[in-house]
Amino acid sequence: MTDWRAVGYGFVVMLIAGVLATAVPVVGHAAAGLVGGFVAGYLAGGGLLSGFWHGLLAGSVSGVVVTLLLAAFGGLVGLVGGPLGSLLGGAGVLVVGLFLTFLFAVDSALAGAIGGVVGK
Repeated sequence: MTDWRAVGYGFVVMLIAGVLATAVPVVGHAAAGLVGGFVAGYLAGGGLLSGFWHGLLAGSVSGVVVTLLLAAFGGLVGLVGGPLGSLLGGAGVLVVGLFLTFLFAVDSALAGAIGGVVGK
């Protein structure tokens, strides 16, 4: 059973750490995923698989939310290029964002597995 409270806390930690990570773009955002995944796994507890699952969910949810926000922003900015520009701008951001969501979900899941083992 999924502990959505743990996923929610992991999601919030990832968003806050992601905002703070803008000073160190690549390393900081990867660390944000690791910290948020660990928090989700730790709070969920239940061992390796439970922590992995909760970290994966927290990383995926945060990645999808950020991707959708950036795609909407890209679509609005692309509106200057006309309807075709907004479609291409938003779709390009969406494709790249979904790929990054997958990458960040993987490191969150690994950190969540460690958190699940260490947690309650």
